Amino acid sequence: MAHGHLIPAVDMAKLFASRGVKTTIVTTPLNAPLFSRTTRKHSSGRAEILTRTLDFPASRVGLPDGCENLDFISARNLGWGAVSKFFKASTHLQESLESLLDQDRPDCLVADMFFPWTAESAAKFGIPRLLFHGTSYFALSAGAAVAAHEPQSRVSSDTEPFPLPGLPHEIRLTKRQLPPSAVDFMSEFFGRVRETNSEGYGTVVNSFYELEPDYADHFRNALGRKAWHVGPVSLANADVEDKANRGKQAAIDQDECLKWLGSRERNAVVYMCFGSGSNFGAEQLREIAVGMEASGQQFVWAVRGGQDDSWLPEGFEERTKGRGMVIRGWAPQVLILEHPAVGAFVTHCGWNSTLEGITAGLPMVTWPVSAEQFYNEKLVTEVVRIGVRVGAEEASVYGVTVESGKVERAVRRIMSTGDQEVEDMRRRAKGLGEMARKAVEEGGSSYNDLSSLIEELKLQRVASG
Repeated sequence: MAHGHLIPAVDMAKLFASRGVKTTIVTTPLNAPLFSRTTRKHSSGRAEILTRTLDFPASRVGLPDGCENLDFISARNLGWGAVSKFFKASTHLQESLESLLDQDRPDCLVADMFFPWTAESAAKFGIPRLLFHGTSYFALSAGAAVAAHEPQSRVSSDTEPFPLPGLPHEIRLTKRQLPPSAVDFMSEFFGRVRETNSEGYGTVVNSFYELEPDYADHFRNALGRKAWHVGPVSLANADVEDKANRGKQAAIDQDECLKWLGSRERNAVVYMCFGSGSNFGAEQLREIAVGMEASGQQFVWAVRGGQDDSWLPEGFEERTKGRGMVIRGWAPQVLILEHPAVGAFVTHCGWNSTLEGITAGLPMVTWPVSAEQFYNEKLVTEVVRIGVRVGAEEASVYGVTVESGKVERAVRRIMSTGDQEVEDMRRRAKGLGEMARKAVEEGGSSYNDLSSLIEELKLQRVASG
């Protein structure tokens, strides 16, 4: 569907395989090469990771040939209409998937949230269906509160804050910060997604208990949902090669990147990336560049590929030469975040990036753009308190939403010394990073939850004959 969903799904396959579970990744022909190298490597261990492909019917719904994931749509500015067509096209995969299920007869189906029709497919073959949302317990709980209570209907403007009822913390949002599914865009489709949440066997969550215990308990107990946390799944990538090859081919040589970082002092560099789905226009990119230059900080900035350089302020790269690196395209993000030279992360608050920053033990500057990212910002800044808001107030992929002065102030603050609040953020972030790694080790909370899930599925198989 999107790189933000594909990457953790592949990591999860590695986790299952590491426990001796034969795993098959079902994808489309153009998405398969994104992870073929890593699946081949990990198939030589305790169990195989197979890849099966289903032809994606893009042309059948009026999409261009080659449109097999949402990043294709975002990169070409095809708009929300194309997104709607994409989800419609995905429903035509049902017959092909069911043919595959009939051949392979798996013991379990793990399905992305964007494929609600898989509930019917799993039921047809009598196998448990696990949902994978690719986000946190907090975001799942916040989304459930909005869906159940519709608090946004009780405010008079798009900018008036309202509380989300029933959550363990007082969380306030505005209409402009809600995911499109909670407002009006494709409401019928997302309504079906919500309906099938309760039709599955349970939910697999890329998180760890120590990060959000109140929300893990809330989701499972107050909302009555079966769930298992198995993250951070990025830690399934243990060596440099795995980390460098996670997702697309990096636009920079990993050795060159690591050499540059290795020449910097500890905690001296800001890493900045806004994800594969964000598509800032030239004006917004220019504001970021001006703000970063004015901050005086050293930085690595991953800019989406395909942009021309017209947005760059004249002389920017010359003036920042020696203290800044601009990566035009895919960056080896986990490698960069884990490097000792990196001291903070400017992020769009996509869950993969957020959790990777947490796992690296870094404080963050939060800049949500769309989807559930404003929920994730609340978790980072108000619940675990390891982040500074840049000041984005509404979901927006295009246009200038944050001026250079806000970028400069937020970056200066997160990198400052002597600010006790920021020092406390660093301390908390470091502690969470240590807890994240312990969670996936033998005896850790995520290790144990994955063990429980596998054992339960084995019992389910025996019971079903």
